Amino acid sequence: MDKALYTESQSSLPLRTVVISAVGLWSVYFILITARGFLVGMDLDVDLLWRRATVCTVAVLVTLVLWAILRLFEARKRWVMMVVALVAALPGAVLIAQVNQVLFAPIQMKMEKKFAAERGINLRRDEAGNLFAEIPQTTGGTIEGDDDGLEGTPMVTVTLQDADDKGEKWLPIVDAALSRYYILLTWASLFIALTAIAQARVAERREEQFRSAAKAAELRSLRYQVNPHFLFNTLNSLSALVMTGKADRAERMIQTISRFYRHSLADEPTSDVPLKDEFDLQQLYLDIEAVRFPERLKCVFDLPADLADARVPGMILQPLVENSVKYAVSAVTREITITVAAREEFDRLVVTVGDDGPGVPEGVGHGFGIGLANVRDRLEARFGPDIGLTSAPTPDGYQTEIRIPLTRHG
Repeated sequence: MDKALYTESQSSLPLRTVVISAVGLWSVYFILITARGFLVGMDLDVDLLWRRATVCTVAVLVTLVLWAILRLFEARKRWVMMVVALVAALPGAVLIAQVNQVLFAPIQMKMEKKFAAERGINLRRDEAGNLFAEIPQTTGGTIEGDDDGLEGTPMVTVTLQDADDKGEKWLPIVDAALSRYYILLTWASLFIALTAIAQARVAERREEQFRSAAKAAELRSLRYQVNPHFLFNTLNSLSALVMTGKADRAERMIQTISRFYRHSLADEPTSDVPLKDEFDLQQLYLDIEAVRFPERLKCVFDLPADLADARVPGMILQPLVENSVKYAVSAVTREITITVAAREEFDRLVVTVGDDGPGVPEGVGHGFGIGLANVRDRLEARFGPDIGLTSAPTPDGYQTEIRIPLTRHG
């Protein structure tokens, strides 16, 4: 379990989740940019779409590289990851902007010339790379889309871009890089948030596994408290039979003890068992005690067929049956009947262990209380506070009642 927890705690978000988030983000960007271009009058030209798709593909790859960098810092604090994102996203944004500039430079020039021609302006670039606009000089009105009227019209030449002006050359790239930088930081913030959520869930699962392990250890410890107590009693009984020369009864008792332990040790100490198996186990125990008290011990088991597969903690009835033998059968010389019964009430399983003996004499409640405390602790460890355990004298003797949720699965 420890190795599994370590591996899980070191794991990152699934690659599939990362790829989907990156592709989804840039797909939304592609749709919004395309919609904006359509609204401002740009046609849905295939030439534009494939260039835009190429830029978005490069952006997805840059985002995955950013993820690979951030993944190296997942174990660090959140602010460290944010600083890394701020630094690592910058060159990625510049790269995306540069690709965008290269791909859309021909389209940009083409669109500028089209825009200028519609307004009677001529754009040209000389060999040095300077961009000029030739504007017709008119005395009044505005010339717009009238090519024939431009013949013989004096033209004014205006320099739009100087080839030596490096700042103006990089301005479009910087502007484009800032918008991509913001998008990359948005994705990085989303990734950091998802990572925090994933790590919180891992911590919750790890805590739940540790809690389950602690509960299993508690159940195992409580279950093992039963076995030594029972073994001590049975060995004392067996010793008494041997010392009084009752070899046949001692041999029967040894065989029954063997069957009892083979039955009780067959199950995992922390697992539930069918109620029928628990009743059978107590029948074996009372068969063992019947060797000691052949004339005094009588037992009755009442288990409805529809409750045979109800689940209970293994050996949960053992301390209760032992108390009946110790404080009822051993305390008197008359016949005592021990009754173990089960019934269903409002979707709850009710199991009772009672006897028609004298009850619990005053001043001898120490061992009796230990057995009840063990039963209560085991039930609460298994079912939580949703249990009932009452133990009190009755007009005919003494009875202990257990109320637990009725379950029929392991």
